[in-house]
Amino acid sequence: MVSRLNPYLTFNGDARQAMEFYKEVFGGSLNLHTYGQFGQADAPNADKIMHGMLETTSGFTLMGADNPPGTEAGQGQPFSVSLSGDDDAELRGYWEKLSAGGSVSVPLEKQMWGDVFGMCTDRFGVPWMVNIGRTES
Repeated sequence: MVSRLNPYLTFNGDARQAMEFYKEVFGGSLNLHTYGQFGQADAPNADKIMHGMLETTSGFTLMGADNPPGTEAGQGQPFSVSLSGDDDAELRGYWEKLSAGGSVSVPLEKQMWGDVFGMCTDRFGVPWMVNIGRTES
């Protein structure tokens, strides 16, 4: 898979409704995954969206999720820029440059869903998410 750059929106509990709305607007294929599907089945937010992705026939990609557990409503930016793909060296290179002189909120490391993921804010205040997918062997 080639690396892609797209907006990643953050919602205060209504990510499912918002992402379904964007599907109505743009069409395409929508995949939604809840916190419950990723090991938090008993948590109060189990039905909230941990990750959603809309891919349209026009080539648009829009990602979104509800605020992570433990974050206050409205905390942080309502968006990030997402970089994703499976080219480890390329994406780590972007991460190093983007995080240099900025701040890291989630270190770039393996996550519960199996990918390497990190979050940082660059020196200009722009929030970034980098996800390095597993390659099939």
